[in-house]
Amino acid sequence: MTEKSYIPRLYGRQQDKPLKPRQARLMESLLPRLAVPMGEPMDGPIDLKALFPKADDYALEVGFGGGEHLAWQAAQRPATGFIGAEPFNNGVAKLLVHIDEGGLENVRVHHGDARPLIERLPDGALSTVYVLHPDPWPKKRHHKRRMISPWFFAEAARLLKPGGELRIASDIRDYIRWTLMHAQNASDFEWTATRAADWKVRPDDWPQTRYEAKSIREGREPAYLVFRRI
Repeated sequence: MTEKSYIPRLYGRQQDKPLKPRQARLMESLLPRLAVPMGEPMDGPIDLKALFPKADDYALEVGFGGGEHLAWQAAQRPATGFIGAEPFNNGVAKLLVHIDEGGLENVRVHHGDARPLIERLPDGALSTVYVLHPDPWPKKRHHKRRMISPWFFAEAARLLKPGGELRIASDIRDYIRWTLMHAQNASDFEWTATRAADWKVRPDDWPQTRYEAKSIREGREPAYLVFRRI
């Protein structure tokens, strides 16, 4: 594992609107059954095979928002075990509704900061890591709170199999530049884009989220960045 350099404090809100009755019930009944057992660092890496006995592949979404992307991917790839990390109560509750309605058996949830989870996952275990529209923390004094960082690229390189993909989306130009700047210094990755359409057009296997639709309505054009683990 790389040296711990994440900020242990979790910034930002953790709940917005009160949960709907169904969401609240699922938070009490379904979430405990789907929660990733973190244990203690001394326990070693999380046993993904124990989490997903039927899976032959694994993926991680960092900050899954309302969960629509994660639920879609899980439905399309039933043989892949998906772990989603999200600190926001409302987002977790929305994902649980998707899981319940879709009868999805290949999703596990980490309700909290993704960074301790990332450091507990085993080397070379993942085929895909998603970070879609992360909090941009636009003020310069808050840039240290951004998920995309040298630490994150190092951890993503550790977690991904050779040929695995790191997918990052943002509609904030400064965050796109920030991501590409850090990617240039991440020698374990190559940016797959060879033409403008490769990052301007969302791939077919990358469903639109509600946040993305909102950003487009408000005149912000998202970028879809795909980096391949060398």
